[in-house]
Amino acid sequence: MDLAKLKKQLAADLSEHHLDDAILTECASICNIYHILPTDLKYKLEALNYRAGATMSEIVPITMETLTAFKAQMQRTMAREGAKKAQVKARGDMPTANVNRSRFPGQMMNQARAMDVDSVGPSTSSTGAASPVKKEPVTISLNLAPSHVVFQGAKMDLESKKRRAYRYMYEKISERSEALDQIIDDFADLIKDQYDIEEIADPSSGTDNEVTVVGRIWQDPETSSTAKLSEASLWIESSRMLSSGARIPLRLDPVITIKGAVQGSGGCGLFPGQIFAVQGRNGGGGYFHASTILAIPPLKPSPTSQGVLDPKADPSLGEKDSSVCIASDSLNSKKPHVLVLVGPFIDISHPKIQNGETDASPSSIFKARFLDPLRKFLSASSSSIVILIPSVRDILSRHCVYPQCEFESQLTDSHPRIYLQPNPARFMIDDISFGVTSVDVLFHLRKEELFKRGVEHSPIPAQPGEAPTDSMANLCRHLLNQRSFYPIFPVPLELSHDVNLDVSHLDEARMVDDGDLDYAPDVLILPSRLKRFDKVVSTTLAINPSFLTKGSYAMLNIAKRSDASNLRERLKVELLTQELPTAPAVAPKVEPSAA
Repeated sequence: MDLAKLKKQLAADLSEHHLDDAILTECASICNIYHILPTDLKYKLEALNYRAGATMSEIVPITMETLTAFKAQMQRTMAREGAKKAQVKARGDMPTANVNRSRFPGQMMNQARAMDVDSVGPSTSSTGAASPVKKEPVTISLNLAPSHVVFQGAKMDLESKKRRAYRYMYEKISERSEALDQIIDDFADLIKDQYDIEEIADPSSGTDNEVTVVGRIWQDPETSSTAKLSEASLWIESSRMLSSGARIPLRLDPVITIKGAVQGSGGCGLFPGQIFAVQGRNGGGGYFHASTILAIPPLKPSPTSQGVLDPKADPSLGEKDSSVCIASDSLNSKKPHVLVLVGPFIDISHPKIQNGETDASPSSIFKARFLDPLRKFLSASSSSIVILIPSVRDILSRHCVYPQCEFESQLTDSHPRIYLQPNPARFMIDDISFGVTSVDVLFHLRKEELFKRGVEHSPIPAQPGEAPTDSMANLCRHLLNQRSFYPIFPVPLELSHDVNLDVSHLDEARMVDDGDLDYAPDVLILPSRLKRFDKVVSTTLAINPSFLTKGSYAMLNIAKRSDASNLRERLKVELLTQELPTAPAVAPKVEPSAA
């Protein structure tokens, strides 16, 4: 650029510094020599002259000494960049060895991955200097046959993946309140339709007649941090649309009536965050007195449980026997058609990770301990697929909040028969619908639940094989009735690290959506530290396989549609135990005796 034009532009940009002609001329020369725009030069000089103080910060005046220091700084920067380029060029001219790593023995490759070794090390021969080794990508040709299992999971288009991989820690209070209010409003519409109610009332307004109220169970903030939910600490909070967001104490009648619950249940479970519908009145005493609990209507059964096949689906779906294994090490002997692995795979709370006792990277550990055995299993079992569900505690996941997006495809090298699903997940295997989450929601519910006994009114008949009084089944029923994989709010303080709940994205934790997925899953998989079980809950088979680290897993056998009269006869669960390897005994250290 012309020197005069540069000086004119610099004079305009640096007008507040009142520079003389000699300094402006030097600045224009710097812009020409180092190819810097006048605006960029202004910012660089101001950054160089910035002085931070304890009470006040300022930008000192620009002088010739400032320009001399700036030119010296630019010279040092250019020298460093030139040295880096020369070093890279020199390395590129050195002789390299071509290594075909796919011809290495599998055991050697596994050991290298476990130790985070990316290439074969240089020779340590004493006859000469070590030759550098060229790194090459490992290409493994699997030649896998397609599986006969039909899998339908979460949508993998760009928009859906971007929605699940949302930016967390950017929540606004308005977004949180809107998400929480929307849940209450949706259930209010559901209650109105189910019980033929014209209007939902405000619990904080005084009334002479009984009214219907829908809101969220809330625990008295004065006791929430020190005690479990009790009848004395019950509050109910409604939405802004129904009652301007009012929150008021809730008192339950000693002989309260429970309408629409499962026959034989004898009561109703309550927990913080539960959407709750009651009938009663507010007599002006500063609380709402409930005389009747209106049970949330259950989810409608899936088409398969009703004996109906989706007209859009392949008519041959469900006409082959299948087996689903939920976390097992016995892959070679079992060879299930579907292997479901639920995280955490590499737990961030593992002592060796926390104490820094391993030099291997998480990805190399995953490849050695999980990916390589899975590849071997899929090569040996040509009709099998693998489904991976992450955990909030997974060090491999970049998304450490709940709801959580799926693992990145690079983790499994985009293997065609390893399906990466979000947490929580709803998916179909042939004609059977599944729901899975890795959060131990059953333990959280059991810790927070308050059971209120009452008089049954217009109960729903129990399904064959269903146990209405079973506490574990009732915990699973909470999830189904609340239409959520995690209905607790707020998260218990001592368990918050297990969830990291993102309230503004609770839609991703819903068990149903506004589209075709508006029915209960046929199988609900809920790994928990509680005692393992398989229970019938309404039309859903709920399974707690426990954890593979404890040697527990589950095998689900699915019979053909033509071999059974209903879905319950098609599903057979085995809760199995895997013998864990024992650590070798360490010989006691013998201290030398004193002479």
